[in-house]
Amino acid sequence: MKRAEQKEKRRQEILAAGLDLFIRKGYAATRTADVANAVGMSEGLLFHYFETKEKLYLALLQTAANGKDNVFELKGLSPIKFFEETAKTILNYIAKEPFAAKLFVLMNRAQYEAALSEQVKEYLMRRKDIDYSVNLIQEGQKDGSIRAGDPVALATAFFMAIQGIAEHIARHPELPVPNPEWIVDIIRNK
Repeated sequence: MKRAEQKEKRRQEILAAGLDLFIRKGYAATRTADVANAVGMSEGLLFHYFETKEKLYLALLQTAANGKDNVFELKGLSPIKFFEETAKTILNYIAKEPFAAKLFVLMNRAQYEAALSEQVKEYLMRRKDIDYSVNLIQEGQKDGSIRAGDPVALATAFFMAIQGIAEHIARHPELPVPNPEWIVDIIRNK
């Protein structure tokens, strides 16, 4: 068991180093040798964990998406309660784990990376978080818990507020994370 734990610890170190490099240098400028150097291993050993730079990048995107998917599994809640729990869950995670805040930065920058393969671009296109939220906002507008307005614009405002906070905390992890209720108030009908 100890060997498996060590391997997983090393994998997490590679992911963290790759994340920092991809954020600072971008996908195209980051080399696998850079990642290997950052974790103090040979490039050949790095390939035992991730066969290519693209697979490392995709693993980071999937880690970010899995975190978001956990939020979207909050089923059976009223629309406003869903947004309250979403804001609380994400912001608490960002406050406790700097890696999570950096994943938000990576997901945002990935939208602009020209050097990504078609496989990675297709993966990014399948992410439809705003679409799911629009339906909930429309339900909340019907029950009176969510303010009137364009549902797409409201979903965008909610999630971009969280995105902006995550990016700011990624750069300044010593700063406090805003109260989740303040973010929910963007869409709440008062």
